[in-house]
Amino acid sequence: MGTTQLESVQEPKYWHLKTVLSEALDSDFAVGEILPNERDLAARFGVARATLRQALEQLELEGRLQRRRGVGTTVAPPRVGIAVSTAQHEWTGGVSGEAWQPVDSTMGKAPAAVAGMLEADPAEPVHVVRRIRDTQGQAVAAELLYIPASSVPDLSAIEAPSGAVRARSVLRELHRLGLQGQDRSVELGSARADDAKELDRLPGAPVLVVTTRYFTADGTAAVSVATYRADTCRLTFGDSGALEISHDEQPERQAS
Repeated sequence: MGTTQLESVQEPKYWHLKTVLSEALDSDFAVGEILPNERDLAARFGVARATLRQALEQLELEGRLQRRRGVGTTVAPPRVGIAVSTAQHEWTGGVSGEAWQPVDSTMGKAPAAVAGMLEADPAEPVHVVRRIRDTQGQAVAAELLYIPASSVPDLSAIEAPSGAVRARSVLRELHRLGLQGQDRSVELGSARADDAKELDRLPGAPVLVVTTRYFTADGTAAVSVATYRADTCRLTFGDSGALEISHDEQPERQAS
């Protein structure tokens, strides 16, 4: 395909370019193929490099492109459907033999927003369990699970101070609790450095952040903050099929 000059259009030039690029990805490139550099692409489509970057960033956000360390920008495969919802009275993820793999567990302080959800003192140490979710051999999500010590009181006898062994022990004790319900929110975010490394993304890349609160008869037992790759994941919700949009900083507890 030769050089394509963009005609004058009412919509932003980068948005029109995004459509043209998307069509080119379908016709001229294969999944995994590396795109030409920005200078060559800008010349090919007759646009400024700043306009090109805006279009490429939008295509990355939509999951059409991936930026990979040491490789460049490549054509992304189709998104993988990821089920993030379970029955209201079941914990997400089992202890073993499931997609979420425990990586580590330490004692630390929860971020202020998480401490508020836990209704705990921000200075109070909590168990922080880190897990990675694999799908088709690819890491698609990284999770931090915050659990107050009061939720798992029998952990005092566990000797392992950290690591996957302790993570499994914490999860095992957590899953002994009788879950009464859960609520969940999803928002667009940017990958932090540690999440980006585990998910093979660049820091600041678009991600989907799924925050889940788990309730027992005694109140909030744990809070999960899971970061999903926005370029490869399509989140699906089962069970009730309901989607709630809230403008509150902390959503109200749902009836179970």
